[in-house]
Amino acid sequence: MNMKFATFLVALMVSLPVSYVSASESVKIGYVNTQRIFRDAPTAVKAAKKIEAEFSRRDQELQGMAKQLQGLQQSLEKNAVTMTETDRRAKEKELNELSREFQRKQREFREDLNLRQNEENAAIIEKANKAIKQLAETEKFDLIVQDVVWASPKLDITEKIIKALAADSK
Repeated sequence: MNMKFATFLVALMVSLPVSYVSASESVKIGYVNTQRIFRDAPTAVKAAKKIEAEFSRRDQELQGMAKQLQGLQQSLEKNAVTMTETDRRAKEKELNELSREFQRKQREFREDLNLRQNEENAAIIEKANKAIKQLAETEKFDLIVQDVVWASPKLDITEKIIKALAADSK
């Protein structure tokens, strides 16, 4: 960085007005644990059950396909010595095709599942943010933060937000 620019930046920062809170004013700060909301809020629990129901059939199909693949693999290993070259190649081809199909379906399943989870999480966050803003206004918070490295437990207002979300979901 050039010296004139650095000097300009320092001069600019020094000349900017500084706002502060006087010692007589108290600042009310709260902290929300987003992971706890995703785990414990009734809307999050409901969303998880909804997603599980949506994807259970596909998950069972994948599990069945995995068992079929495993059975084919074991059969090939067990009988490879006694099979003709043509039969062995046909079974290997079948195994490879089934394996590719399984991997494709598994990848699609994960992508679809992640997409649905992200959609539901976005809706939960939107509801939580509304509840946080409402709590901030009613209880006169000056600052509410989410997902910090550390916060005193006395600042944690997560339970209040979970209760507000529970009231909304009824």
